Amino acid sequence: MSPTDILGLMSGARVADRESAPTRRALLLASLFAGLPLAGAGTALASPLDPSQTAITLPDAISFVPWSGAPPRSGAMATLYGGLDAPGPYLVLMKWYPGYMSAPHSYATDRLSMVLSGTWWVNSGADFDPDRTVPVRAGGFVRRVARTPHYDGVKRDATEPAVIALFGIAPVDLALVDPGKPGWRQV
Repeated sequence: MSPTDILGLMSGARVADRESAPTRRALLLASLFAGLPLAGAGTALASPLDPSQTAITLPDAISFVPWSGAPPRSGAMATLYGGLDAPGPYLVLMKWYPGYMSAPHSYATDRLSMVLSGTWWVNSGADFDPDRTVPVRAGGFVRRVARTPHYDGVKRDATEPAVIALFGIAPVDLALVDPGKPGWRQV
């Protein structure tokens, strides 16, 4: 029996006339009945999770490691997928602590960034000026275009670090605008 037949029966109309419009009541009842399980239908059971097909890392298993060569408590990173040096896609979490920013730099490929917590302060250009940075709060998205200089971090008066999810294609190939100056700036 088709849905039109059911609607016809519910509205008291004859099914033979396919041109007749069902009543409002019949439409409402049909949508209600459509959401109910069929009599005798069994409960579907999910198959067990296959970790080779679905990899899960719970928050308490994500470990951040301090940035190599950077001042203590300036930043840390957690690699979730791939790596910054291994060819192919990567997904990392960067944690910026208050009072530190990067020096102007660029990457060989685009980088997509999503602020997960805190406020991340960003700007474009080769001239470092933390007072001209723009705040990006949790939930904000930033796209860094390949080979364009930029800098970012967390201002000194922030009450919490910023955590940013970064996605791109590696190798990253970071290039400082002025390699003669440090890659990190205390602000």
